[in-house]
Amino acid sequence: MIYDYKLTTGNGTILDLADFRGKVVMVVNTATGCGFTPQYTDLVQIYNNHHDKGFEILDIPCNQFGGQAPGTDEEIHKFCTMNFHTPFPQMRKSDVNGANELPLYTYLKSQKDFEGFDEHPFKDLLEKTFAKQDPDWATKPDIKWNFTKFIIDRQGNVVARFEPTAYMGYVEDCIVSLL
Repeated sequence: MIYDYKLTTGNGTILDLADFRGKVVMVVNTATGCGFTPQYTDLVQIYNNHHDKGFEILDIPCNQFGGQAPGTDEEIHKFCTMNFHTPFPQMRKSDVNGANELPLYTYLKSQKDFEGFDEHPFKDLLEKTFAKQDPDWATKPDIKWNFTKFIIDRQGNVVARFEPTAYMGYVEDCIVSLL
């Protein structure tokens, strides 16, 4: 369960995920210079719509995909709060794949595999890029790009994984069904 993990916020505070017991939680890896960065607008709207019903977002900046989160934790936080007015907790910039990945991401990926990209203007570009690097990319549970979202129910179970190409309305529908 996610309640077994702790994260470090951008300002160094330890966040115990056990404190989110009984809430619906989205864990999302983000970047400030990505084609998907405008999804922050949707994330803030979803958060504002449902936070008072027990919904939380954990924002985990990650620089592993195209170097699209190059700033310091403080710079990333300032960018997000100034440009998108993000009200939810933002973690320290972290890896979500590889030898230095957050243990939380090891767990999340073990619970929900990659199931492909939804139709989106970036779908073909992403698929072609990954196929050049690794012919078996689609069979691996690794996080493929920024703004991959995991939804956790009130009991701490990972119930859904949405790739960055997913329509945000479907993401919100999933959250609403759990509240």
